[in-house]
Amino acid sequence: MNKKLHIDWTRCDGRGLCTELLPAVLGRDDWGYPVVRHPRNGDGTNATIGPDEAQAARDAVKLCPKLALVLQA
Repeated sequence: MNKKLHIDWTRCDGRGLCTELLPAVLGRDDWGYPVVRHPRNGDGTNATIGPDEAQAARDAVKLCPKLALVLQA
């Protein structure tokens, strides 16, 4: 079952830890903020997380210093 990783850009300060943990899902913009590599319907705030990336997504949520990530069912 796929999950969604929500990025709260109002909290994010562009440190890039999430992009290092999820390089296939998230890239960085010119200022270091995470961007969804394959957005659905133009939604750059929510990334689809497959089973193979689930543990890395949980780690990214847990380790985000600004609490800018939420994993949703």
